[in-house]
Amino acid sequence: MTSVPDTAQQGRVLRYSNTAVTIHWITVILVLAQAYFGFTFALSEAGPARDAIFIWHKTTGVVILLLTLARLAYRLKNPPPPFPPDIPAWERFAAVWNHRLFYLLLIAMPIVGVTAASGMLPGSTIPLLGGIAIPKVPGISNDLAETLGDVHVAAAWLLIALLVVHAAAALKHQFFDHNRAAGRMPPFHAPGGEQAVIGQG
Repeated sequence: MTSVPDTAQQGRVLRYSNTAVTIHWITVILVLAQAYFGFTFALSEAGPARDAIFIWHKTTGVVILLLTLARLAYRLKNPPPPFPPDIPAWERFAAVWNHRLFYLLLIAMPIVGVTAASGMLPGSTIPLLGGIAIPKVPGISNDLAETLGDVHVAAAWLLIALLVVHAAAALKHQFFDHNRAAGRMPPFHAPGGEQAVIGQG
């Protein structure tokens, strides 16, 4: 896997598969919801309402982790479609590293969060929605839990920055550059209403 992915001549625009598109947009919705839960939790005072938000935050984090692992497994088996030739190398480099950092954060952040919660919550399990509970990571001290909590928050800000860059790039392709790369991820589309075909999976 190179840092600057190759381009390929395309008679028609090649887009992500329906499976990849569905996972992508579900992940977007979950990450935005997770940001809301996280900031609301941080700004709330201790009490039942804050505890409820924390359970939603933990549960959403676990779902994001499982969904990201499924998406990564699918991507490894079904490589994404190649970029159109009109995309410069620096944009392809930025795109591939943006995606790699996304995967890293979406996998690492829930793990760090669960580990931090393991040192803060009583009992031997971490409660989630629906009466589900997952085992705590053993041997996590309060000091380590606080440090991991700070790491979790810093990673959240980095994830938000990556989301802004990613969204800005998509809007740039669609509304400013008017290039064919916009058609890789529906509902964005190639210029002139050019029809795209599935180029993955």
